Amino acid sequence: MKNHEQWTSKLGFILAAAGSAIGLGAIWKFPYMAGTNGGGVFFLLFLIMTIVVGAPILIGEFIVGRRAQKDAVRAYKVLAPSSRWHWIGYSGVAVSFIILSFYSVVGGWILSYMARTFTGGLNLSAGTDYAKLFDSIIANPVEVVVSQFVFMLMTILVVRSGVQKGIERASKYMMPALFIMFIVLVIRSLTLEGSMEGVKFLLYPDFSAVDGNTILLALGQSFFALSVGISVMVTYASYLSKTDHLMKSAGSVVGLNILISLLAGLVIFPAVFALGFEPGAGPGLVFVVLPAVFNKMAFGGLFLAIFLVLLLFATLTSAFSILEILVAVIVKDESEKRAKVAWISGILIFLVGIPSALSFGVLSDVTIAGKSIFDFADFITSNIGMPLGALFLSLFVAYRLPRAVVKEELEQGTKGLGILFDIWYFSIRYIVPIGILFVFLQSLGIL
Repeated sequence: MKNHEQWTSKLGFILAAAGSAIGLGAIWKFPYMAGTNGGGVFFLLFLIMTIVVGAPILIGEFIVGRRAQKDAVRAYKVLAPSSRWHWIGYSGVAVSFIILSFYSVVGGWILSYMARTFTGGLNLSAGTDYAKLFDSIIANPVEVVVSQFVFMLMTILVVRSGVQKGIERASKYMMPALFIMFIVLVIRSLTLEGSMEGVKFLLYPDFSAVDGNTILLALGQSFFALSVGISVMVTYASYLSKTDHLMKSAGSVVGLNILISLLAGLVIFPAVFALGFEPGAGPGLVFVVLPAVFNKMAFGGLFLAIFLVLLLFATLTSAFSILEILVAVIVKDESEKRAKVAWISGILIFLVGIPSALSFGVLSDVTIAGKSIFDFADFITSNIGMPLGALFLSLFVAYRLPRAVVKEELEQGTKGLGILFDIWYFSIRYIVPIGILFVFLQSLGIL
């Protein structure tokens, strides 16, 4: 029996979409990308790319998904039959598969830290070398693979339960709790002696650090953080009712994403400078700095345990959305297949992700284009796959769908958007595709 699920409320959708967008994109990836790419200038570029390019794409994916009420592949088949536009959906599925294969590795790192926290193995003391601890964890082949497997197991168990009972229910509790914890951490980080240097690093741009590659990385970060360019939001929007205001929902998702990214930066960088760490530490930045911050707090061990649980929640909400793309495409509204498909897809992703999990240990000498397996998977998805997917999505919405259809769908649930529609449509038609192409050509040294 076919049954296309829907969110039970607009809040449920916004929190689930924000959870997909925020996840590790804002909390784990943004700080280390900013730390290795100039701090304030990267944050500024990220803001510009998110508002000017990412937000219009997010709205475009919402339109495609809700209009078609289908998954990431069939949505394009419904809206553009007898064409090849559905390959946007297939490419999104492929990129999503790769993203979750290395994303689950980071989820496993969080589980490793949680296990140590609850068993007393993560010692919060002044003499602890947190960088050395992190390196030892990610170099342990058994631990990283087992942790990655457990993370994928948790993801599968929620996605197999469906949209309302699984993804939406989990997101309603996880996201507000995470936000509250971040406020607490920001306050503590900002009160550390020497923290203002970190604030300056994050908020004062140094334009000498800008080049084509920095702009490309900021663009990729905006797409990774918003989960656009891989049709995640096409799938999520297909569960929306026609009474929901798409532009307001998109604004809420973008706003929450920028806010959490800022909060993450205000937690990490003041502590980095106050405690003598290096901002360019890379993927391990959060795992090295945060334990040191909690070490400076009363009841730090308890707060660290709570934070790791919430960080795991945020990571899982993103993982839910990515696995949901694959499941929705294969299930095709036949809900009785969901559990089986979720298990098979999740196990395959785990197997493909094992080389990424081992790339900091036994496979550390293996490189692709000068990058570790983990970094290469991250680069080709965030900086190539997602921007290209976003480019073709913008072309589809702006040039394949009739303007009247696009306007009708975007204005569902509103009393009309007036000039806001014209601004967005101009952006998705000209600014977004030209901007993406410009960044690509700059990064290749052609411009």
